[in-house]
Amino acid sequence: MRILHTSDWHIGRTFHGHSTLDALRGVLDELTSQVRAHGVDVVVVAGDVFDSATPAAACYTLLSDALRGIADAGAHVVVTSGNHDSAARLGFQAGLLRDGIHVLTNPDAVGTPLTIDDAHGPVHFYGIPYLEPALLRHRWEGVRTQAAVLGHAMDLVRDDLAARGGRSVAIAHCFAAGVEPTPHLERDIQQGGLDVVPLSTFDGVDYMALGHIHGRQQLSERVRYAGAPLHYSFGEGDKPRGSWLVELDADGLASVDWIPLPVPRRLVTLRGPFADVLADAAHAVHEDAWVCVEYTDDLPESDPLRRLQQRFAFCAKVVHAPSATGADEVSSYAQRVRAAKTDRELVDAFLSHVRAGQGLSEREEELVDELLDDRVRLEALA
Repeated sequence: MRILHTSDWHIGRTFHGHSTLDALRGVLDELTSQVRAHGVDVVVVAGDVFDSATPAAACYTLLSDALRGIADAGAHVVVTSGNHDSAARLGFQAGLLRDGIHVLTNPDAVGTPLTIDDAHGPVHFYGIPYLEPALLRHRWEGVRTQAAVLGHAMDLVRDDLAARGGRSVAIAHCFAAGVEPTPHLERDIQQGGLDVVPLSTFDGVDYMALGHIHGRQQLSERVRYAGAPLHYSFGEGDKPRGSWLVELDADGLASVDWIPLPVPRRLVTLRGPFADVLADAAHAVHEDAWVCVEYTDDLPESDPLRRLQQRFAFCAKVVHAPSATGADEVSSYAQRVRAAKTDRELVDAFLSHVRAGQGLSEREEELVDELLDDRVRLEALA
């Protein structure tokens, strides 16, 4: 049996204010072509189908079209809910969908598999929707963390599998221990100990299809994240997009291969002085890419995004990142304010705070002195 493991479609998410629906539709069309080209039997979508619990109508249309397209290509589809999805809304559609499309969102059914047969017999798919411990404490005694709730769910899977026998695939949406550290993890992962699920939790199945992390990751030969099909932040720009093609033979896991997906528009981060970024001929190759600019000038520029978009039409993010800061930046703004003895020193402290250590220039000192003198004269007249 050939299984395509994908996740984190996040239908409806914007990219710095820009809609991603058209780009995602194109990528999912290519995924459907891959299903047909590789003779895929089952496509697994491991959670975060939508980006919101209340997606817009166009998001439902895109999902319906994608699921129908995959089914028409000859594959079953197994979908679970993630932390961004409303399990109730996503699950409501399950009874309305055509044969071959399965939406698994009910925690009470975790230990009951969806079974699909191939030439070697049955393969049991155990869908574990995103499980919120606070909502399950009254049903599953003792669960207080993601590790506990996933541990209980996998115990149910293992108990059922021990009685049922056969090959198995489990699907979950969580933050597993061993994920490669990165400052650009999925935006709402908690990195404290409570939400980390030990890798041993997933023992006992032939393949564990995980979702929640937006870059592909291999935690073991049989435990993997597929990542998102689109880049949803500049921090993901160097991560490949695609899916895992998993093959099961008569004995279990036979092979896992990476199938890349196209990137509709490249992402690039440019760093340097503002004028250089605007003028450097070497950046011409990036004029059709999504661009993030980190300009290193000491002082902030006026209206930088509009000016950059005159050259880079798809400049989506601008960050003022001075290459050096003033010596007194080591002290807090509050400390500088308390140390100010005159109004001019107070203005100097404020400017030093907002301009990365650059206080009053000589000309600005003259202007501030004139304004302060005018204020004194006006107060005297009053």
